[in-house]
Amino acid sequence: MAKKKILICDDEEGIRESLNLILERDYDLSFATNGPEAIEHVKKNPTDLVILDIKMPKMNGLETLKAIKTVKPNIKVVIATGYKCVETATEAVKYGAGDYIVKPFESKQVLETVSKILK
Repeated sequence: MAKKKILICDDEEGIRESLNLILERDYDLSFATNGPEAIEHVKKNPTDLVILDIKMPKMNGLETLKAIKTVKPNIKVVIATGYKCVETATEAVKYGAGDYIVKPFESKQVLETVSKILK
């Protein structure tokens, strides 16, 4: 069975590397450093899930989420935030995010969330 394809979009290299270490064994990963890159990737490549940072320069995560859902309404999205903010998570879910994970990540939390969303 082919591995599910995940796009990780975060402006921090360390976060991208952490998620890569957690997910690389089970998933086919791609990376973007900002919202416009993520939108272009989703337009051009099959993608099962986007893990999307909420705070990024150029275009924040909520703006990126809305644009991705316009391009591919059925794509799954998990918001990654360093700010455990129920308001932001609720807003992200309103715009189509399936769940959120809080930085700093715990491997178990990331794997469980991704597995649940992709089922």
